[in-house]
Amino acid sequence: MLGVALLGCGRIAVRHAELLSKGEISGARLVCVCDIDENRAKSFGEKYKVPYFTSLESMMDSHYNYIDIISILTPSGLHAKNTLEVAPYKKHIIVEKPMALTLDDADKMIEACDKYGIRLFVVKQNRYNLPVQKLREALESGRFGRLVMGSIRVRWCRDNSYYRQDSWRGTWAMDGGVFTNQASHHIDLLEWMLGDVESVFAKARTALSDIETEDTGVAVLKFKNGALGVIEATTATRPKDLEGSISILGENGSVEIGGFAVNEIRHWHFKDGLPSDDEVIEKYSVNPPNVYGFGHREYYLHVLDSIINNKKALVDGLEGRKSLELIIAMYESIETGKEVFLQFHPKKCRLGM
Repeated sequence: MLGVALLGCGRIAVRHAELLSKGEISGARLVCVCDIDENRAKSFGEKYKVPYFTSLESMMDSHYNYIDIISILTPSGLHAKNTLEVAPYKKHIIVEKPMALTLDDADKMIEACDKYGIRLFVVKQNRYNLPVQKLREALESGRFGRLVMGSIRVRWCRDNSYYRQDSWRGTWAMDGGVFTNQASHHIDLLEWMLGDVESVFAKARTALSDIETEDTGVAVLKFKNGALGVIEATTATRPKDLEGSISILGENGSVEIGGFAVNEIRHWHFKDGLPSDDEVIEKYSVNPPNVYGFGHREYYLHVLDSIINNKKALVDGLEGRKSLELIIAMYESIETGKEVFLQFHPKKCRLGM
């Protein structure tokens, strides 16, 4: 039984705590929580019946021997700082998306975890949604043939009340906009399905929200395999969430997964059908109960398996860095008005600044 500590007790921490404190993650349990806001830390500790702390140092002084994994769930702009603070304690690290806001910080995180001999896991839970797994299986088995195009659509509602919950939301220094926050999982999926990106051209605006960063944006991608990609993302959908979806089109088939969290198969069509196709459509046409989908549970189980059996992680620091580089390239394109080719050094991107 591995002990998990939560660093940060905000909105996403509820999802982690619910799973870890109610026995839904076989082999792991919540042992303590930490937040610099004492009221928030106390509320979490009392709700989930675990000790609470207001500093990493006090938590580690008290519970070092009970902790095997620390999940970093603080604001995005603190992920790198917190990882570098946690790494010397030699506990494995889970960090929520995005892993960092700059490529330099991401590299420092990877180097620190390598230095102290610990594992770094970046949360990309939508990879574990069952329809996404089925899509990946079809892709790896070659059912699509030559890939033509992939697209993602994030049409969610986040009004000003959402951004006012915390002062860091919607800022360049600590959060980023819809590309960095809400759409980052979907961007990761698009890149996971279609491979490395050659170049990107993006546009964005702040349409309805009173924030520094973008709440609406689009991007056109060219992949190294020749396929094209389209990203459409907004938190300015009104009056409620509409969809979070991915479509993959190839010469021999087309698949679209929708729902609120890329969890509902809408279309599953292949030139050469298989007997299992009807079952896939029937079994996985299920919309999740919330925007987080079902993937966090499977994600934690994968982390445990990777640690206990010394297996390669599906999303380690290097894999998490890939989608971050693409997002930063999108911001670079927005600022310069030019197509940006990947493997670049950002000059105009304001994220993390």
